[in-house]
Amino acid sequence: MKDIIVNDTERNETGTALPTIDHWLEDARWAGNGERVGDVFDPARGEVAARVRLASSDDVDTVVRAARRAHAGWRETSLSKRSAVLFAFREALMRRADELAAVISAQHGKVRSDAAGELQRGIEVVEFACGIPTMLTGAHSEGASTHVDVTTIRHSVGVTVGITPFNFPAMVPLWMCPVAIACGNSFILKPSERDPGAAMILAECWAEAGLPTGVFSVLHGDAVVVNALLTHSAVDAVSFVGSTPIARHVYETASVTGMRVQALGGAKNHMIVLPDADMEAAADAAVSAGYGSAGERCMAISVVVAVDPVGDELVEAIAERSSSIVVGPGSDDASEMGPLVTAAHRDRVRGYVDAAEADGATLVIDGRTLEVAGSPDGYWMGPTLIDDVTTNMSVYTDEVFGPVLCVVRVPDYEAAVELVNTNPYGNGVAIFTRDGGAARRFSVEVEAGMVGVNVAIPVPVAYHSFGGWGESLFGDTHIYGPEGVAFYTRNKVVTTRWADPSTRGPDLGFPTHT
Repeated sequence: MKDIIVNDTERNETGTALPTIDHWLEDARWAGNGERVGDVFDPARGEVAARVRLASSDDVDTVVRAARRAHAGWRETSLSKRSAVLFAFREALMRRADELAAVISAQHGKVRSDAAGELQRGIEVVEFACGIPTMLTGAHSEGASTHVDVTTIRHSVGVTVGITPFNFPAMVPLWMCPVAIACGNSFILKPSERDPGAAMILAECWAEAGLPTGVFSVLHGDAVVVNALLTHSAVDAVSFVGSTPIARHVYETASVTGMRVQALGGAKNHMIVLPDADMEAAADAAVSAGYGSAGERCMAISVVVAVDPVGDELVEAIAERSSSIVVGPGSDDASEMGPLVTAAHRDRVRGYVDAAEADGATLVIDGRTLEVAGSPDGYWMGPTLIDDVTTNMSVYTDEVFGPVLCVVRVPDYEAAVELVNTNPYGNGVAIFTRDGGAARRFSVEVEAGMVGVNVAIPVPVAYHSFGGWGESLFGDTHIYGPEGVAFYTRNKVVTTRWADPSTRGPDLGFPTHT
């Protein structure tokens, strides 16, 4: 993390030097004028590992105005030059992939392989954005009327903002900024203050790629920064990924000012297992999708819906696999699952398990008391499997965001679909079956934005778009892909007439398309 160290004069309880992470403004680290700082933890060791500066409202204004100035020049940059910058940015990310994965693992806690996978999914969006010239071609109608041509042109929106969550400190910013910048906008990243290191490396990569000064900025902070961005008159669009309550706040606050808003909220992703499914494959998928990244994924499977009579067999298969998961520091190649991001979050997740037990659910595997040798103070929570969960339990109704997998048993397919469709979230859902007819019917009937058939985590590829329904999305457009391009551009329709000089003369009649 030497690249993001500003000073090392402060030390934590164990005597380790604490770097201070600055903002990024006009191709340089910038301290800003804010006086507050926040703690960045090492989740595996359970100690403060760095400080991060928290911006003030004045800092927000400084960065937004710089982004506005930068946009004026970047919007005029040719598509070929923009594309060249995107290609160079991809190469910079590839060169620094190991460094990025290490920073993500150290500050978030996820294992290195998961951090590397997150970065790869982000790079796929960069590769999509490299083809921006073909996506901004617009449309042209020659001879729409006599001597009249009509052309639709895509213009950049202006100053755009990305407010991103702690669980994917590289991937989610990369779902936003490459598309926004490729479309000719300037972009301000407000990453999670819990793991801000990756954002600074992204900034350095943009600079290495030759992006003009001021087009990409990073502001660290909390609600003070978020609200200042949402209400700033010079911000034109905001993208957000996080919890549903905050997504709703972002949408309601920003949209009334006239900003474009895409706010992706929380999820309660169900995985339905029909009696004809391959039980071994279904159990593998449930464990991978439920416990990967310690369950801190918006697309994690948190509810397995077992359609009678598969419940007992499925629970046994999941339990067998869950018991062998190796939990440890993300820096250890033997680890399959790391810690949770903070002690407060770990305690919150444990609280949901406490409540489920008190409500009468069956704890098949209890990860609350997990200890990891050599890291007694880490924010550990082992894989937890809860059977006999009902829809009135908080572990079912709330987004737990941890390594907790619930099993709900239903009598038939119809009950399974009704369970999914009555849930207020509509992010992702999966069905496991060998029956093509059932799979097709499910794809039509289920009310969710992303559907997997024998795919537990149906995150779309970069040239499609990501987003849910219901309380998982506030706004009209999904993120990245074609809908991302639509969000970061606005259409202008130009109607031109070049009449034959011999026909010139005033005509007071109503214009007609003849």
